[in-house]
Amino acid sequence: MRGSFTLTQPGLLWRTHLSVALAGVVNFSFRVLVPVMPVILCVLLRDLRYVRRYRHYVGKFAVHFDALREGPVRHYLSDVFLQVKQVPDTIEGECVQCGNCCLNKRCAFLEPVGDDKFQCGIYQSFLRRMSNCGSFPLHAHDIARYQCPSYFVAPAKPVLWLQADRPGKGGGP
Repeated sequence: MRGSFTLTQPGLLWRTHLSVALAGVVNFSFRVLVPVMPVILCVLLRDLRYVRRYRHYVGKFAVHFDALREGPVRHYLSDVFLQVKQVPDTIEGECVQCGNCCLNKRCAFLEPVGDDKFQCGIYQSFLRRMSNCGSFPLHAHDIARYQCPSYFVAPAKPVLWLQADRPGKGGGP
């Protein structure tokens, strides 16, 4: 799926190249940081579980960062940070906690809460607010990528323009 992500607005080629280059740097940096991510998160989030279960979280972060290389970092940089793509008029639906949008259930912070229901383990933290997660879904590409069962792009609604009545013309008193 790596090569299928395209940017279509004319005149923004420099943003395309910038987002690709930045995504490469970010993805490489994340991959290098896998062994120390539990310690970094322990400090940032003030949560000892990342260090207590170090091996578990190193494995989860390796999977998480592999999933990020499939396009979410580039999506964030181009569509959210650099705002290259147009956002559709209306996206409707609501989250059903399926976990698909969480890197197809590969997010290191995703926690199961019951029968095929999931929740974000860092939902209230500043890290989530800085991430791509808060922008889901931006457009049909997001919905299709993660096969979201509950969000959809609403069809455009026609706009009817009414002409104002002018005095002295037509059928007014």
